Amino acid sequence: MSDTLVRRLTRAADLNVEGAGIRFLDLKENETWLGWSEIATRAARAAGTLREAGVREGQRVAMAIPTSPLFLDAFFGTLWLGATPVPLYPPVRLGRLDEYIAKTARMIQIVGATALIADKRTRRVLGQVVARTDVPMVLAEDLASGAERPAHMTLSEDYGLVQFSSGTTTDPKPVALTHRALLANTESILDFMPDGAEIPHAGVSWLPLYHDMGLIGCIFPALHRPGTLTLIPPEMFLLKPALWLRAISKYRATVSPAPNFAYAYATERILDKELEGVDLSSWTLALNGAEPITEETLAGFTKRFATHGFAPTAMTPVYGLSEAALAVTFSPPGRGPKITAVSRSELAAGRFTPASDGVSLVSVGLPLRGFTVEIRVDDQPVEPGVVGHLFVQGPSLLSRYLGRDEQPLVDGWLDTGDLAALHEGELYIVGRAKDIIVIRGRNHHPADIETAVDGVEGVRTGCVAAVGDVTEHGEELVVFIEVREAIEGLAEACAQAIRSRSGVNPGLVVLLEPGSLPRTSSGKLRRSEALKRFKDGVLLPPSRVGPLYLAGALAKSALGYWGRKL
Repeated sequence: MSDTLVRRLTRAADLNVEGAGIRFLDLKENETWLGWSEIATRAARAAGTLREAGVREGQRVAMAIPTSPLFLDAFFGTLWLGATPVPLYPPVRLGRLDEYIAKTARMIQIVGATALIADKRTRRVLGQVVARTDVPMVLAEDLASGAERPAHMTLSEDYGLVQFSSGTTTDPKPVALTHRALLANTESILDFMPDGAEIPHAGVSWLPLYHDMGLIGCIFPALHRPGTLTLIPPEMFLLKPALWLRAISKYRATVSPAPNFAYAYATERILDKELEGVDLSSWTLALNGAEPITEETLAGFTKRFATHGFAPTAMTPVYGLSEAALAVTFSPPGRGPKITAVSRSELAAGRFTPASDGVSLVSVGLPLRGFTVEIRVDDQPVEPGVVGHLFVQGPSLLSRYLGRDEQPLVDGWLDTGDLAALHEGELYIVGRAKDIIVIRGRNHHPADIETAVDGVEGVRTGCVAAVGDVTEHGEELVVFIEVREAIEGLAEACAQAIRSRSGVNPGLVVLLEPGSLPRTSSGKLRRSEALKRFKDGVLLPPSRVGPLYLAGALAKSALGYWGRKL
């Protein structure tokens, strides 16, 4: 029989390992526990409900559900039936609801979904999505009440998931991944972190389940092992980041991943009084990926939480992308970050040359089992120390983009769209190729400019976008900066910080209200889109969500459901 996610779920249920399953925490740290056997039973019932709703084997099912047991019902129930789940992000920024509805409807149409699953809370604002796509809505709360169905005999080459790429420089692309690819990536991750003889791995995550780091990086390894995973809804982490560290301490977690901004956010926002009794000594793998990793963030987090047992060797930079399912390279466990200072002028010329006073870049480690990475310039492989386009080959690459003619793989290799270099055998990500800014013939990397501004008083950390604008006089640097408050001379202070760091004089510094910069569903900045919106006069903060705004949004949604059987 082919190995699939469904077979892994039935295996985990049959093994019924004591203490293995998924725990959900709320804002008050109350827990809801589901063992793998119960998750499997609920999946069989959900499959029955979906079948009654008209879903058939081989079809695609979209789902917009927050982190909760209902997400597991929808995801595993869809797989159990033999259909393919397509997780979409639920509406979290109500101030940009019109934008969300347009994007979500488009995603559903691209993948050809035949149903949309949402919980009662999310359903209230999805009426216009249903009206635009004409797909039936299935309530997530009804799933686990259906009649149990036997698991469909899915094959390893069938699609196990369609996930959308982050879309930092282009519109998100629907990445089709087979069960074989998903399990291959899961196994590569688990090879990297084998269970110890005395302490098995346990995980904690607040990452959204529609994102590959949350789903493939957390749920699948816990299922595969089978092991224990504690989940915190992402909106609760943002509201109270101490929940993350408190959960790691309480449940003695060894693994917890997060993007770079989360480590900075926790360092800045968590109060000392919230850490009473917190012991982070069990946390041996603090995986850091999904966005540029900065030395300042690593050092700040490590210093702040060292007194609570966090070890410098625990911080583990990683690299991956949705087209490879998730993970491609990991730093060696137990070593800590490897940081190399590189000459800024040499980097601008495409050479990775160490220099004591250069820009600090963080290694993202070595390829996982089965993966090969290659740096190319003009489609030709280059020696270590040269910056070029990063190509990846491995066992978990996508089958194709759904609904698109382009072929993502050439001779088994994927062009990641990233610029990178190999140094002393390890991979360093320099930036997105399409984001590179060229000023007077020299390359400048947005992240280097953006981090120069982060330390300026009044600037929102991680809320700066540097982009090149081609004018009749050549390309000039434009920097968009979200600020906490209007401070006299702030724009010039930011410009001076940029000149001191990079030697580039910004052509324009634009100060913005919080929330103005466009982001992907996973929170990454969309730099080119920011420039486009600025030129179109629509680079604006989200609408204020007052009672009248909310009432109007709910009324429009209700009209979308008018006359439809739900």
